[in-house]
Amino acid sequence: MTVRLGGMALGNGVLVHGPTAWACAIRGEDGGLKVVARRKRLRAASVTNPVLRGPARLAEAFALLPQVKRALPEAELPMQRPQVLASMVGSAVALRLAKQSALRPAARELLTAFLSLAPAAFALRGGELAAYHGAEHMSIGAYEHGEARPKEHERCGSHLVGPMLVTSAAGNLLAERAPERFRGPARVAAALGAVAASVETFGWMSRNPRHPLARALAKPGHELQHRVGTREPTQAQLEVAEAALAACLELEQ
Repeated sequence: MTVRLGGMALGNGVLVHGPTAWACAIRGEDGGLKVVARRKRLRAASVTNPVLRGPARLAEAFALLPQVKRALPEAELPMQRPQVLASMVGSAVALRLAKQSALRPAARELLTAFLSLAPAAFALRGGELAAYHGAEHMSIGAYEHGEARPKEHERCGSHLVGPMLVTSAAGNLLAERAPERFRGPARVAAALGAVAASVETFGWMSRNPRHPLARALAKPGHELQHRVGTREPTQAQLEVAEAALAACLELEQ
């Protein structure tokens, strides 16, 4: 039985995770390969409520990062790079200015949604991260399909871009219409609703990849993967990804 897997590229390796376990492999400064595998502490796979399922999956992914860092201190997380932190600060300032602009509400919300993607896009452009992202996709794709696969993966998180742009803009527009005293809670509810709706839409896209709407929503994420987010990995980088995959499957099976 094929285990449903996810992954994350690091600056010097790959993280692979399944329903109950995760494994991380990195290439050390000495050229050696280091691999660590552990059981998950938070398991979103057990959450079945469609409203909570999306936020739970995001929470699970972020909860893995401190675990990985404690188990493998040499792992280079994408957000550790000073350039990425600077991009996050710049994006926050730009978002605030956009919110205060005189643009029409719909245009303003779409602009802020695009600006919120800037730090992630900037992170992927530096160092070896994009190549390890490609290695992650190729190793997991080959396992799932039983044949060599390209550096783009149909279930990459970048495919959330299209649904998130639509649901975030719609949710924020609705929140703006709430009475002033309820606007703060309305924005929080809109943000959670956008995440939940996007993850559910993403799941539908994965099950119906040939549907015209699914293809349209996947297009921004695919272009982000193809042009910015991934590069063809070297054989050494593929070896790292495959080591993480094998260690995760050993615990899952």
